[in-house]
Amino acid sequence: MTLWIVFTIAAAAMQTLRFVLQKRLQGGGLSSAGATFARFLFAAPLACVAAFILVRATGTAVPAPPPAFWAYVLMGGIAQIIATDLTVRLFQMRNFAVGVAFTKTETVQVALFSLIVLAETVTSTALISILIGLAGIILLSRPPEPGSLLFGPSAVYGMAAGALFALAAVGYRGATLALAPAPFFLRALLALAAATTLQTLVMSMWLAFREPGAITRVLSSWRATAPVGLTGVLGSLGWFAAFSLQNAAYVRAVGQVEIIFTMLAGTFIFGERMGRREGAGIGLVIASVLLLVLTLG
Repeated sequence: MTLWIVFTIAAAAMQTLRFVLQKRLQGGGLSSAGATFARFLFAAPLACVAAFILVRATGTAVPAPPPAFWAYVLMGGIAQIIATDLTVRLFQMRNFAVGVAFTKTETVQVALFSLIVLAETVTSTALISILIGLAGIILLSRPPEPGSLLFGPSAVYGMAAGALFALAAVGYRGATLALAPAPFFLRALLALAAATTLQTLVMSMWLAFREPGAITRVLSSWRATAPVGLTGVLGSLGWFAAFSLQNAAYVRAVGQVEIIFTMLAGTFIFGERMGRREGAGIGLVIASVLLLVLTLG
């Protein structure tokens, strides 16, 4: 198994753990924005320190980031914040399930944006595997309520969130490529440090304006929020390392295993039940990932 696949699966597993911690965190008096901010607040210094230690330990010269690097970081960081906000808004809508299903088109949109922004293409077999995975993800999504419109505000929000998540992935891939020919892991750490620092600053200003006192609540509950930041930075490092080695479309396609980890966590940690539809969806996702892994090696 190639290294980028290892990083991707590890990132998906770590991100699932972060979601579990965040779900418990939200029950502890923090808003969704506050719980999300905790991830960036603690992840940014950890990423910066890790990058510094790696540079000192290896003696590697830090490449001077070109303007393209900062452009990609800005694109990825802002797109991820807005996409997360749109996804949260979906849960406030009556037929949010339709919108959530549309966010799963991210994997297809990553392939499109990779072609447009980075001129990176995918093979026909890889595209088929991506579509199989998309079908599985849609099966795993909660079905819409009776009478819900298939195309409506929630579908628009969902498609927009999926597009922005796709842009974030392509932006992070572009940022790591902009630092070549530095070692891939150093490129990943530097891009991660830049992105999380940017997101911390943006969300700090947002929370100070929209939710006064939220930052204080996050800091005062650091014992609970710090693990979110730690798992968040480890998961993000896995994604960035994979992006530095492989096309973002392939990384996000293999990363669909995250939904399997999430379903397992829901079943064994939160006592949620899994039905036949969920089983079929997991089967399609597994088939999609296996086809992609066997194709790419």
